[in-house]
Amino acid sequence: MAAATIVHDTSEAVELCPLHGLYLKPITKMTISVALPQLKQPGKSISNWEVMERLKGMVHNHQFSTLRISKSTMDFIRFEGEVENRSMVRSFLACLDGKTIKLSGFSDILKVRAAEFKIDFPTRHDWDSFFRDAKDMNETLPGERPDTIHLEGLPCKWFALKESGSEKPSEDVLVKVFEKFGEIRNVDIPMLDPYREEMTGRNFHTFSFGGHLNFEAYVQYCEYAGFIQAMSALRGMKLMYKGEDGKAVACNIKVSFDSTKHLSDASIKKRQLERQKLQELEQQREEQKRREKEAEERQRAEERKQKELEELERERKREEKLRKREQKQRDRELRRSQKKLEKLQAEEQKKLQEKIRLEERKLLLAQRNLQSIRLMAELLSRAKC
Repeated sequence: MAAATIVHDTSEAVELCPLHGLYLKPITKMTISVALPQLKQPGKSISNWEVMERLKGMVHNHQFSTLRISKSTMDFIRFEGEVENRSMVRSFLACLDGKTIKLSGFSDILKVRAAEFKIDFPTRHDWDSFFRDAKDMNETLPGERPDTIHLEGLPCKWFALKESGSEKPSEDVLVKVFEKFGEIRNVDIPMLDPYREEMTGRNFHTFSFGGHLNFEAYVQYCEYAGFIQAMSALRGMKLMYKGEDGKAVACNIKVSFDSTKHLSDASIKKRQLERQKLQELEQQREEQKRREKEAEERQRAEERKQKELEELERERKREEKLRKREQKQRDRELRRSQKKLEKLQAEEQKKLQEKIRLEERKLLLAQRNLQSIRLMAELLSRAKC
């Protein structure tokens, strides 16, 4: 879907759900084709931008809301233009259709054809003939008859619960918006189902060119009249959002009737069974993950315990090694002390023996002196006689 565009004039908007700021605004698009002449001079080309500017100038005092090139070939340039109000479309077509453009530097004139944009929207004949001719549809059953609208390109933020603070669309808001046309039997927003992508292989989280997150939805009415009123109201309309500040933006949405039995009882039951299987598989995966996590935690605990034991063993060995080293140190010190003591004792013994020897010598000398004295006395005694 195209990006949301600012709406300056909301006079043609009709209420859809004012409570949620939602309105419907007529699509005011036109297709403009400019036929190009045969280029006779090689290397010379026609500027798409210049043609676009000439078209803008042809509508006099009015201006396009948007004007873009949808296709460009050697023979023509096709533009898609949009204006603010439906009442302006005829005026723009009168200014453009059947007119010509003269470009500077070119002798040929460029013919302009303009027509109201043909809206791709299913008719009552389309769904009546589809369900009448479909062999696998039972029009007595909900979802197998024209009762379900398929909507694409709805901006998520516009259908979110304001008080929730989330930008995810709400089924309650969807019901509130579309019950305007009749009682709703069922709705489905695939992107809200976490299992839907796995069930269908589709990605429901899609971004528009404007960066706004859009979603698709199915709305099923209890009565055919509700379906008819909704389709009639949405035909040729844009979805418009008006904020509390009064500013409005609008975007194109794709509307079609559901031809896939999406909200038939059988399809709903099938999705429920598939969802149940996926939930069981998810639970099994979660259980497997839990067991694997527990096993990993046990393994890590065992590894931590083993590391702690290894660390304790290393610490014990370090302490034992340190103890042995300290014991060896003590033994060496004891041996050194013992040797030192023995040396001191030997030296003391040697000194003592030397002292004894000296004393003995002194005694011997004393004895000899005494003997000498006695001998001298004896001799002197004898000499006197």
